[in-house]
Amino acid sequence: MSNKGILVLYTGCSGVGKGTIMKKLLERDSSIRLSVSNTTRAPREGEIDGVHYNFVSREDFIRLADADGYIEYAEYCKNLYGTPKRQVEEMLEQGYNVFLEIEVKGGLQVMEKFPDVLSIFILPPSMEELERRLRGRGTEEESVIKERMEQAEEELKFKDKYQYRVINDDVETAANEVLDIVRRRLEDSYR
Repeated sequence: MSNKGILVLYTGCSGVGKGTIMKKLLERDSSIRLSVSNTTRAPREGEIDGVHYNFVSREDFIRLADADGYIEYAEYCKNLYGTPKRQVEEMLEQGYNVFLEIEVKGGLQVMEKFPDVLSIFILPPSMEELERRLRGRGTEEESVIKERMEQAEEELKFKDKYQYRVINDDVETAANEVLDIVRRRLEDSYR
């Protein structure tokens, strides 16, 4: 029996509620850890270095990328984002189930490098509901909402590449579904 954790690729389009579900998962299961990505962008108000992101210089980011230090990385809106390999490997060795909450195309990179990764795509109940949620945030201008909706349509084209798809119609139900998927994979890995 192995006590090594499993790697979980967790994605979905912007505004689908990934962060809200993740909060529930972390509250309910002490074996779950969320990988903290490196980014070259400046911290937003309220963000804490090492908690929300590891805020690094572009030079340091590129140095680590050149040394094959990322599981995946991408440039998004002129900023670099990446998942540090060593941090994830250490958590897995300690027996934690490590969630990579990354964008859809970065997820495809992860699946190429780690074919046994558990992949979960969070879906909106409908595109209308997704738009309602984005508008409900009250934080984005109309042009940004339009751009995010177009991006969501593009990202949804990749949903069938993921092993599991969970519809976030209700946060509690979606969190329970994700936990069930992880627990089934753990049980299978112990056999």
